[in-house]
Amino acid sequence: MSALEAVARIAFLASNVLVDSQPSSFSPTYKLLENADHKPRILSAPLGSDAGEIILRNTDSKLVSFTTASHTQVLTRLVLHLAEISSRPVVLHIALQDDLSDAILLRAAVPFFLVSSTPQQAHDNALLASRLALTQGKAVVHAFYPGTSHEPLSELAADRVLPFLLSEKHPVTPGHVTPTGTEQHSESLADAAVSALYREYETAALETLTYTRRPLRAATRQGPSDAQTVVLVFGKTETFPEVDGVSYVFHSLLSPLLPSKLLHAIPTTVTRVIVLEQVHRWTTKWLPLYLEIVSALQQREPQFRPVVQSGVLGSTDNITAADVQNLLEQAASANTPSTRLTLGVSPSPASESAIPQIPKHELAFSKILSHLFNDRLEIVNDPALVASQGAVATTPEYALGRVRGQLDLRADLVTAVQELLQDSTAPAQLHSLLSKWALSKDDPLKSKVLGSQIVQSLKDLSIAHPAAARILELQAYLPARSRWIIGSDAWSYDLGASGLHHALASKLNVNILLLDTSPYSARANVDPARRKQDVGLYAMNHGDVFVASCALFSSYSQVLQCFIEADQYHGPSVVLAHLPYSSEDVTALEVLKETKLAVDAGYWPLYRWDPTREEPFSLDSDAIKNELKTFLDRQNHLSQLSLAEPKLASELVSSLGGRVQEARRARAKAAYSNLLAGMEHKPLLVLYASDGGAAEKVAKRLAGRGAARGLATSIKTFDSVGLEGLRGEEAHVAFVTSTAGQGEPPQNGRQFFKALNAAVARGDGVLAGLKYSVFGMGDSHYWPRAEDVGYYNKPGKDLDARVEKLGGERVAPLGLGDDQDADGWKTGYAVWEPTLWKALGVDAIEVTEAEPEPITNEHIKAASGYLRGTITEGLEDTSTGALAPSDTQLTKFHGIYQQDDRDIRDERQAQGVEPAYSFMIRVRMPGGVCKPNQWLQMDQIADEHGSGTFKITTRQTFQFHGVIKRHLKPAIQDINRVLLDTLAACGDVNRNVVCSSIPTMSKLHGEVYQFSKDVSEHLIPRTTAYHEIWLNKKLIAGEALQDHEPLYGEFYLPRKFKIAVAVPPTNDVDVFTNDVGFIAIVGRNGELEGFNVSIGGGMGVTHGNKKTYPRIGDVVGFCTPDQGRFVAEAIMLTQRDNGNRADRKNARLKYTIDRMGLPAFQADFEKRLGYKLAPARPFTFDRNVDDFGWHTGEDGKHHFTLFVENGRIQDEPGRDFKTGLREIAKIHKGTFRLTTNQHMLVSDVSDADLPEIKRLLAKYKLDNLNHSALRLSSSACVAFPTCGLAMAESERYLPLLIDKVEKICEENGLRNDAIVMRMTGCPNGCARPYVAEVAFVGKAPGTYLMLLGGGYHGQRMNKIYRETVTEPEILAILEPMIKRYALERQPGERFGDFTIRAGYISATTSGKEWYVGMGGEGQWRESA
Repeated sequence: MSALEAVARIAFLASNVLVDSQPSSFSPTYKLLENADHKPRILSAPLGSDAGEIILRNTDSKLVSFTTASHTQVLTRLVLHLAEISSRPVVLHIALQDDLSDAILLRAAVPFFLVSSTPQQAHDNALLASRLALTQGKAVVHAFYPGTSHEPLSELAADRVLPFLLSEKHPVTPGHVTPTGTEQHSESLADAAVSALYREYETAALETLTYTRRPLRAATRQGPSDAQTVVLVFGKTETFPEVDGVSYVFHSLLSPLLPSKLLHAIPTTVTRVIVLEQVHRWTTKWLPLYLEIVSALQQREPQFRPVVQSGVLGSTDNITAADVQNLLEQAASANTPSTRLTLGVSPSPASESAIPQIPKHELAFSKILSHLFNDRLEIVNDPALVASQGAVATTPEYALGRVRGQLDLRADLVTAVQELLQDSTAPAQLHSLLSKWALSKDDPLKSKVLGSQIVQSLKDLSIAHPAAARILELQAYLPARSRWIIGSDAWSYDLGASGLHHALASKLNVNILLLDTSPYSARANVDPARRKQDVGLYAMNHGDVFVASCALFSSYSQVLQCFIEADQYHGPSVVLAHLPYSSEDVTALEVLKETKLAVDAGYWPLYRWDPTREEPFSLDSDAIKNELKTFLDRQNHLSQLSLAEPKLASELVSSLGGRVQEARRARAKAAYSNLLAGMEHKPLLVLYASDGGAAEKVAKRLAGRGAARGLATSIKTFDSVGLEGLRGEEAHVAFVTSTAGQGEPPQNGRQFFKALNAAVARGDGVLAGLKYSVFGMGDSHYWPRAEDVGYYNKPGKDLDARVEKLGGERVAPLGLGDDQDADGWKTGYAVWEPTLWKALGVDAIEVTEAEPEPITNEHIKAASGYLRGTITEGLEDTSTGALAPSDTQLTKFHGIYQQDDRDIRDERQAQGVEPAYSFMIRVRMPGGVCKPNQWLQMDQIADEHGSGTFKITTRQTFQFHGVIKRHLKPAIQDINRVLLDTLAACGDVNRNVVCSSIPTMSKLHGEVYQFSKDVSEHLIPRTTAYHEIWLNKKLIAGEALQDHEPLYGEFYLPRKFKIAVAVPPTNDVDVFTNDVGFIAIVGRNGELEGFNVSIGGGMGVTHGNKKTYPRIGDVVGFCTPDQGRFVAEAIMLTQRDNGNRADRKNARLKYTIDRMGLPAFQADFEKRLGYKLAPARPFTFDRNVDDFGWHTGEDGKHHFTLFVENGRIQDEPGRDFKTGLREIAKIHKGTFRLTTNQHMLVSDVSDADLPEIKRLLAKYKLDNLNHSALRLSSSACVAFPTCGLAMAESERYLPLLIDKVEKICEENGLRNDAIVMRMTGCPNGCARPYVAEVAFVGKAPGTYLMLLGGGYHGQRMNKIYRETVTEPEILAILEPMIKRYALERQPGERFGDFTIRAGYISATTSGKEWYVGMGGEGQWRESA
């Protein structure tokens, strides 16, 4: 452990308030201690802020610690407050860099100043300093050198730090420091106050000794006692070399410096004293401690006074005896005592004008400003100015002065122009230019053009008027500039000073951008006196200031709008920008999550205030607007609430009167049963925590069985009751919980677990007398490594133990359900449940009534009225952003998934509001071909109804996220307006049919594209519910349900059904991963002859469930193009009638084929067809990646395949892809083609249009294909934050991982060698990971399944190589593997093939064999 880590640990454990100067080297240690029992309030102090003010505002706490690196700006500002701080319990921990120059400034104003040289000394002195400050109520400076040591560090245990600090104070007695002999006289002359401080120090040092068992000395001596020369060392003290006649005294206490102790350290026989101070930047004649030593020695008789000389101590590393001899020679040859000696190498002086480093995250704003204003932009406090104007150039106060000077000069320019206009001798042409400029001087474009013309005209005409010369002198001010002052905590802080007030009061035309970098999750650590949100209110109160608040990672378009409007406003503008990051190491993904939390919670509102408008205030925060609208428009929704949990089956058609009577009878029966049960047995409360619904089903089953035994039962989630809700609970409580992630509790139980852990830490007996039992659900093989075994069923085990610690009484032993058991969780449940009934005294009750059959998707489909359900009523219910659970199953058939923002789910739950519900809409677009007007509509829908972005999916279509409920209907109507729809884009039906893009074969693409459309239309559901609900098409007369599904029937399919069409040699659609695949067979004349038919592919898997597996299709024959749609129909109908409807996890076609056997399945569908398929014909695939760049088709039309990383169409700094594609769509006369690898083609470009298309591609950097082949071959699903099934990041993380893996590839010469790498956030396989050469499948946040060995052209599945990997493990595995591949691969050998040949993994031969050989082969096998 380093000295810095040791000091940070003590400061954290000892303080009530911890002020941390930024940028901080201490913060990593603070993060590691977040779960400590004692946690101080941590406040961040930006580099340019006044840390002294922050400290003083918090000195009402028992102990305040301030941690900082030694920095001139920080410490000089601190000096101003030391008079007040010195009498407060404050410890100032200062990390030195071989120089005491800045820190020593504080010594004169504080009672105690300690210096530590080693990590152990730093640890002990940090304890001592905290004890001194706490017991004496005085400030202590602890300066230390933040190095490491080879010797082990002995730490005081965390649970002993506070007891030590708060232990009884020992009385201070003079006996500790009473001098004797010749020192007694000196002592009497010493200042009494200094003596008292010294005694306080020694008392605290002795108290520290009792805990650490290590003495702490104010000074230590090295060398002979009869030395003629004594070297007093003030700085980094280490053992110095032995030299005859020389002794050293190393001081760790610089204040109080007691004269008697100094005299005692210098015998009267000494003839020379050298005072070495590690102070390298000191402008006065005498160094700070030298005069004190001279003053102390003046107390001796003249004959005993040695010569005292001053010296500078350089680096103490590698000081030799020769260096000390050289010091002595310098001393002997010095003419006067003021000659400054040196020992050790002095560090190079730091440049006073070193250019500040702008943090990488903040550079995004500089790029946006440059993008918007180009050469008009002037960042007035640009760090680049430091080189020419000094460090002050970045301060906002100085920048404001520069702006005033520039605007004054421009005013002079305007005056000169007006003077020249009044000159009658001025040529007419020049007069016209000057007049136009005077009228347009504030116009960005016109002022620049006219300015250059004026300058040229003046130079050509050589006018003698003085105003002309003045105009030429000030020509730089002719163009209108956009002037910005940036306020950053990192390099240009100014909120504590009055710079902002001066800027607003000045009325100058200047824009101020203030960056707030405090993360929402650390908002408690923000000093309330400098909250930047309040700046907006302060500025608005001025009445004549433009004010805006934005967040880059929330709304990019709103940021642009704020900047543009601020620039257009004539007067001061203040733009507040939220960019939360704690260090440069924080990923953009974490910044995004923190931003979303802040904006959604209303902590950082998005708005614009323009006093020139009739309605000056514009609120841009969707979350706040929605909540405000809900509040204002709230009505009585009882009628809608009654539909929140719609009854199914017969109740849909039963009469109202019958239902009322039945409800009354049921209520009376239930009341009577509850009365009897209450008289005999205590009630049963079933609490559950569940993410995927499995634990919820078990809890409902348990509650139902309890009710059948006469118990009064109720069922709730953990968080809905809370820990306090169980205090004094008389019912028996049965807890049921599943396991999430790495042994974490499910989402709807996390607040309960947090409260539970906190209560255990306090030793609270909140659950005294509670009778309980716990049933936990997990998978013993989910985390297979020995070190991860503790994750198995961890929530259940922890809950059982901690409830007991809080006083609960366990009535039945802990039950554990294991997915690996023969019957899954049911095996453990069958053992646990009887013990619970026995404990409750109802085990003897015979239950004769059959348990109600659980409602499944099959029931929901059958009772839906052909996909209607209560969707219409749910859309009208404005009391919630969600639809009923049963309706969310039906909306999938309409192309809609209900989701919520998982980045902010916990935060919203903590606030007591429902999740941030929104919906994903997926378009049905067979073949992936889109017309320009359709593209423009998709772009508009994303802006008006969605999140501002949209995604190209692996099913060759569009997907919109973030569509809130009231925007669903308008969005779908807009989609239908351009002849597209969303019907059957999801759900248990045939989904979007995909086909190869093949840009070079125009005629063939046209044929397979039309074939894809024909198949899709042939298999589309026939229900009219879609048009009724979304397009307002009314039912037929009488509103009688006349729908009929000739193919699907009322139950539709058991599971989803996917079809793909591939054109060899490119398998870009991964045809074998689909339920049905058509492989085009092209004759010698280039004509489409027909298709080979593949069946039984599918990607979905369930972690830990070996009954599930991926599978690639089997080629079963050949059909003609005309037969194709009927072949697909027959296969689908065989699946409809034979698929597993009892278990959705085993319902896909792949399982049906493996259960029936391929021959039997083929015989069945061929029987439906009425003929057998012809034998399959030869074909060859050689890749499954896209062909990027320009291609020319057979018809002479041009096609450009562009790279869109993971399919996300959006604008971001430097990559305005969404804007660029919109501009192309406005002029494009051809089509757009989407690919199943999430990229796209600008297709069918004529020769005449080619130059303009190329120009737009280049302008928006859409033609940039300068990426590694690894990146070009990658793909990822959406995952967090919107996908409800995601277990880990995917789309947002894969690019970051590729950044690191592609460096490995480039180091080994593989930049241009494609390796197909895919990632998904869950095992459902949307990005087709199981046929990638390398794949990662999410298991928990930051943790993935790693797979190797897939075929480069999709012909072979990969296999699990490691069951649990994190990023460091991924890189550690891939680095040597990729290096070996580069060195040992055979000609043409692909990475997936190499991993098999090299013995890393075995080849996967079939879906059923997918688990065989998992974990690697031979020496690469992962040990169990």
